[in-house]
Amino acid sequence: MKSDWFNLHQIARNSFIATSTVYASTELNFDRRSFCFFAPDRSGFVVLKSEKEFNNALSKARDGSLPSVFYFTAAWCGPCKLIAPVMLELGKKYPHVTTYKVDIDEGGLSNALGKLNVSAVPTMQFFKGGVKKAELVGADVIKLRSIMEHLYK
Repeated sequence: MKSDWFNLHQIARNSFIATSTVYASTELNFDRRSFCFFAPDRSGFVVLKSEKEFNNALSKARDGSLPSVFYFTAAWCGPCKLIAPVMLELGKKYPHVTTYKVDIDEGGLSNALGKLNVSAVPTMQFFKGGVKKAELVGADVIKLRSIMEHLYK
């Protein structure tokens, strides 16, 4: 039997998730509601569940004190499920960048979404030095890796 890490790596590399082949190692936490992976605090992944949390995170990103990525997702979104393991991997590769995961269907976040003009999921918005430097709409793994490399290396 192949290792859990090998199976997860294959999923990310092939940009495909099949529920019958996902094996989460003990390092990962699994959010059953959204079927998305999120990392423990050491990777910099933060799940925002309220408008107050969102506003605090956005303030940190805009004041330049924290390079950050806002990852907008939804439980029903197929491409979001596809990109989730890649976001996890990049969170570990760039631990100095905080990745905020925002479920657009979470109660109380509808006003917050308008602040960043999010109209589709998945959407990733990249902040550095207090300014939004890039935005990616869709599950383009190659472009996502390229943006992260360019902005945060």
